[in-house]
Amino acid sequence: MEAGSKNESLKNTPLGDGGFRHVSYLWDDAKAAELEGDEVALLVYRSNLLGADLRLTNYGGGNTSCKAKAKDPLTGKETEVMWVKGSGGDLGTMKRNGLAALYVEKLRGLKNVYRGIQHEDEIVELFNHCIYDLASKAPSIDTPLHGFLPFKHIDHLHPDAAIAIAAAKDGKKITQELFNGTIGWVNWQKPGFDLGLQLKQCFDENPGIRGIMLESHGLFTWGDTAYESYINTLQVIETCANYLEIPLTLKEGVRKETFGGQKIASLPKAERLAKAAALAPVLRGFCSNADAYLNPPLGGRGAIGHFTDDDRVLEFINSNDLERLAPLGTSCPDHFLRTKISPLVLALDADEDLSNVAALKEKLAPAFDAYRKMYTDYYNTCKHLNSPAIRDANPVVILYRGVGMFTFAKDKQTARVAAEFYINAINVMKGAEAISEYTSLPRQEAFNIEYWLLEEAKLQRMPKPKSLSGRVALITGSAGGIGKAIAKKFAEEGACVIINDINEERLQSTMNEFTTLFGKDSAASVVMDVTNNDTIEKALALAAIAFGGVDIVVNNAGISISKSIADHSIADWDKLYDILVKGQFLVSKIAVETMRKQGFGGDIVNIVSKNSVVAGPNNAGYGSAKAAQAHLTRLLAAELGADKIRVNTVNPDAVIADSNIWAGGWAEGRAKAYGIAVEELPAYYAKRTLLNETILPEDIANACFAFVGGLLNKSTGNTLNVDGGVASAFLR
Repeated sequence: MEAGSKNESLKNTPLGDGGFRHVSYLWDDAKAAELEGDEVALLVYRSNLLGADLRLTNYGGGNTSCKAKAKDPLTGKETEVMWVKGSGGDLGTMKRNGLAALYVEKLRGLKNVYRGIQHEDEIVELFNHCIYDLASKAPSIDTPLHGFLPFKHIDHLHPDAAIAIAAAKDGKKITQELFNGTIGWVNWQKPGFDLGLQLKQCFDENPGIRGIMLESHGLFTWGDTAYESYINTLQVIETCANYLEIPLTLKEGVRKETFGGQKIASLPKAERLAKAAALAPVLRGFCSNADAYLNPPLGGRGAIGHFTDDDRVLEFINSNDLERLAPLGTSCPDHFLRTKISPLVLALDADEDLSNVAALKEKLAPAFDAYRKMYTDYYNTCKHLNSPAIRDANPVVILYRGVGMFTFAKDKQTARVAAEFYINAINVMKGAEAISEYTSLPRQEAFNIEYWLLEEAKLQRMPKPKSLSGRVALITGSAGGIGKAIAKKFAEEGACVIINDINEERLQSTMNEFTTLFGKDSAASVVMDVTNNDTIEKALALAAIAFGGVDIVVNNAGISISKSIADHSIADWDKLYDILVKGQFLVSKIAVETMRKQGFGGDIVNIVSKNSVVAGPNNAGYGSAKAAQAHLTRLLAAELGADKIRVNTVNPDAVIADSNIWAGGWAEGRAKAYGIAVEELPAYYAKRTLLNETILPEDIANACFAFVGGLLNKSTGNTLNVDGGVASAFLR
């Protein structure tokens, strides 16, 4: 059958949702009509639709392509060009500039210089000689897999339903019977040039097929138009998913229970979250290199965590088959590259008492030691003479029966995506076990992917971590003013931040802004009143659930009341001391509990004031409360040094821009004290400084970063004035 007639069966496929139950039909005829005639635009459109459904492929996984005629810039003649997803891209978010464009004839001509599978990595460099568009993305290792097939549009995806069959013990037989020979089969082979040649051979030997299943890997499907490829892909995956719903029965005719049936019941939702919040900082400590964290060149590099108690996770971790299946690891290369070879299953009861942190760590330590040894043995057994050095031996995926799944990685997005991938792996195991028996990749094959020199080169090309990468910061009162400026600075430097405020409307607005600026994985938000212990505990629990714990606390929330002693009420006094002194005490106290669980130190920075040092008129309550804050800083520095927790002070003065401190009559009170009009305050404050400068929230943010950014790791109990130079505020 010629390439142009491969999808005759699709011609009568109705538009609309097509009756799909397991995949999302998202094709919009009107939108597609706008792109008619531009095959590359249709490729991007189709790719985004496929990537929008995580049941079809994982984040960053899979690739799509199209072949079309284009004018050769050197000869002016029409030539065939292939556009394919470039290295490191994501189908769901890919744009045109995320594609690589190559001459098809030159790409296929690489067969003439191919020296065999032992040398196939050298072919990757030769892709550069096949580039059509010099401004396009670098080609990925999967490029030849598309190049040797004759179809104009090709989809290579990692659908859970298809991989479940591909990873089943008798997956080839099931594929042949299920699709009546219309889907080919290629045995496991590491992605690369040789696999591309095997795909071509499979098609040449089975010219009527509509797709190819890759053992333990994924699915190739195609069409002569973008729509034909799209609908063919959905139909094949839907067929796989429908088949998985037909349960395998035992000889006695008893329905096979999912994962061997449930062994334990999950805790109620609220209890699961409470357990996860209590345990996450301890796990984070085990998954972070404490020595590297405490003594880095620039700032700490902790592991960032993610927690999920998704129903699919609970079904798996609470099952009788968990002990058998979890050690097998995953099958699809995209899965274990992000989840490691296998998870760590905690030997903790769901109702375990987690309050005794020392005893908990003592109980968990052997499990982490055993995991690290397993991973090190795996590396030493499978390594080659030219293998990259062993990477972090700590687990990425940690399973806690009855509670949920934790994942830890270099940043929040990587940790979250690892969780998504392991859920994909669970889906694959569930499907394979339902129809047959799940099989994972042999350890050597897994190693050859994980420590592939091309994969290592990709890792080495990644941007260096920022100063606060791997750190989690909670800045009180961070929905505006100084707090917001500090949170922005920390997020810019790579930190995950907990945005909090007592004003819900302002909190939501700031959270929306952070999501736009830094992405959805940069921040979490919570309503918090620094005088209310319950809300503080909820904020620290959120930090643990969202990111694994907390490393930096900036006590910034505050108010100001400027009155003479005669006008100063007891209520004024109590409010100042509650928010400024008690608030700093409560937040620090609860945060220190989390830092001690982690065991690798941290930073507390207290935003105090020039008024803690300088006596001024109409300032008895505010000034004395600030002085108490300053001394509390010194007291905590003395107490927490043994825990490697640094405690320092930033003393601002006259930060007017976007600050709540000027509300409630403070500006009027200070203007009255100085005998000037309110509008004259900014100039007045600037003129009285040695540098004649106006102080901005960003200046305070920079001072906080100076303390936590890594260069002052051996500094604690210190004060940094950011006031433009006020001689009377000089210390000592």
